[in-house]
Amino acid sequence: MSKTTIKDVAGLAGVSPSSVSRSLRGMGGVSAGTTERIRAAADQLGYTVSPAAYRLATGRTGTIAVVMPYLTRWFFAELLGGAEAVIRQAGLDLLLYHIGDLEMRKRYFSSGILRKRVDGVLIATLALTEPEVSALRSLDVPVCMVGTLVEGFSSVCIDDVASARTAVQHLINLGHERIALIAGDPREPMHFTVPPQRHAGYLAALGAAGLPTGPELEAQGAFTVEGGEEATVQLLGRAELPTAIFAECDEMAFGALRVLDRVGLRVPDDVSVVGFDDHPMASYFGLTTVAQDVAEQGRVIADHLVRRAQANGTKPARLGASTRLVIRATTAAPRNKAHNAHNAHKSRTLRATGTAGAALSAARLRRPALANGHDPLERPPGPRPDGHERLATIKKKKGETQQ
Repeated sequence: MSKTTIKDVAGLAGVSPSSVSRSLRGMGGVSAGTTERIRAAADQLGYTVSPAAYRLATGRTGTIAVVMPYLTRWFFAELLGGAEAVIRQAGLDLLLYHIGDLEMRKRYFSSGILRKRVDGVLIATLALTEPEVSALRSLDVPVCMVGTLVEGFSSVCIDDVASARTAVQHLINLGHERIALIAGDPREPMHFTVPPQRHAGYLAALGAAGLPTGPELEAQGAFTVEGGEEATVQLLGRAELPTAIFAECDEMAFGALRVLDRVGLRVPDDVSVVGFDDHPMASYFGLTTVAQDVAEQGRVIADHLVRRAQANGTKPARLGASTRLVIRATTAAPRNKAHNAHNAHKSRTLRATGTAGAALSAARLRRPALANGHDPLERPPGPRPDGHERLATIKKKKGETQQ
């Protein structure tokens, strides 16, 4: 049986061999309808472009590199899914680099590992150092960023400062005056770009309203459920409880909801909670949040990168992405001053008994509660004991387990 040639594909598709070559190699100059017909003919005949021939004919590799600090976190999985679909549709290969720690990051940027291996690079939410920027420029291929701006590189970004400010302003509009922040750790080894921007938005909203800010109202943790738990426990140990919490991401907000539930604080009756991202589980928790379409950002920036990599004259660009506030069940107006005094008493009880840490340990042993405080899978509805009574029970149970 003879080998299928480019002429066979051209004959079946009713086009010239040069059109087949340009289309299958992603070189442009062929209409979308014709390209679809050519690809259908190639698939029918089992014809594929030889990678070696492609590189020889075009001087390109047919590969796009995607660089991410995390792979399993929701945001990065969504972003990768959107980008991968566009890259695959363009007939290009995707080379994924996970730089999960500082050593891997240093090796990636210092070794020239991508040189002559890719036609473009997509980097997700990393705050690049000057040596890293120089290393990327030396590749002499288009570079696109997600979530950060670098001169000469394309980017897609939401306005994290304005979006965070919108979330906090929602709490201010409801009448909250003591608004806490659970934030990403600025010592994050991957130099994540989001925390400082959302922190700035939080401070800007409170400053404009003349409301208090300071270390007593802020706690830090990883951008995970566990990080949210740990940051919320920090807040519970402070002199006075907030009436509302802004979490810099939804996963942290989920952790906050778990801990608040375990210590007997109702959401939103006692404490309102706002997240950021609109994670798929946010609607299950009834979480008020700032929504962004992460997969669409991946598609938009990948499409731009593919067009630049195909040398069709596309220039570097700064692409914007929108956000919107989604109001659900975890926010409400604060209750009266007498109730706030009751919460202050709870705060003193938590600090005096030293049981906030026990709440965190217990929270990790059970499913998160819904926004109304009831977990239908684990606890029947009914009266709930006061916070210090529940913490005493948690502490006792924890002691029995340790024995």
